[in-house]
Amino acid sequence: MPAVSRAKHPEEIARRIDAIDWRRAGTDLDDHGCAVIEGMLSAPECDALAALYAQDRRFRSRVVMARHGFGRGEYKYFAYPLPALVADLRTALYPHLVPVANRWNAAMGIDVRYPATHADFIARCHDAGQLRPTPLLLEYRQGDYNCLHQDLYGEHVFPLQVAILLSAPGQDFTGGEFVLTEQRPRMQSRPEVVPLGKGDAVVFAVSQRPVQGTRGPYRVNLRHGVSRVRSGHRQTAGIIFHDAA
Repeated sequence: MPAVSRAKHPEEIARRIDAIDWRRAGTDLDDHGCAVIEGMLSAPECDALAALYAQDRRFRSRVVMARHGFGRGEYKYFAYPLPALVADLRTALYPHLVPVANRWNAAMGIDVRYPATHADFIARCHDAGQLRPTPLLLEYRQGDYNCLHQDLYGEHVFPLQVAILLSAPGQDFTGGEFVLTEQRPRMQSRPEVVPLGKGDAVVFAVSQRPVQGTRGPYRVNLRHGVSRVRSGHRQTAGIIFHDAA
C-alpha cells in the first residue's frame, strides 16, 4: 500500500483546493448547509489514507461507538504530527471556508471572527487549552451506523468541517449514506441525504447556520451522521479545523 507522503504536497494539494468552485460551494452552504466537492482525493490517495487505520502509532485515541451510545463502528483521532496529506488539506481548505464562517457569524449576531490562516486559528485554540488534534478516520462494517451528532470539542469551534469518503459505494459497501438534519424553530426537522463517491468530500455546518427568513436571518441547528451500512466496509476521513480540550 503506498505511503501518504509529501512528495506532491502541499503545493499540489493547495493548487487542487484553490481550483474548486468556491463560489458555488458557498452558495450551496448558504442554501442547504452542505456542499459536495467531487474528486477532492484520488483513488490512490484514498487507499493510502485508509491504510493508516491499522497503524496505531499514528493516532492519539480510538473510540468504539457502541460503548458510548454513539452508534456502531469505530473511529480514531490522529496524533500530532498529522499525516502530510491530512495536514495539507486542513491548511489548504481553511482559507476558503473563512469567508463563509465569518459571514454566518455576522448574520447570526455572533461576535467571533476567524483569522485568515489555519495556523493562527490553531494558535487561538492552543492558547485556550485546546491542544488535541481532531482530524480522524472512521470505519464501518455491516450493520454499523453513526448517530446524529455535532463535533464540538471546546470553547473555540470553527463552524464548518469536511468529510471525505475513502471507499467506493456499491463496490466496497452498500448503504452507509451521509445524513444531515436541520432543526428549524417551530418546524419539523429537515433531512438531507448526501450522495458521495470515492474521493468526494462534503463540507457541512458543524452545529449552526443562518437561514434567511421574512424578518431577517435566524439560526438553525444541524446534526450529522451515517445511515446503516448494509454490506461491506466503509471508511471516511474527517477534517475538523478546531482542536479539542
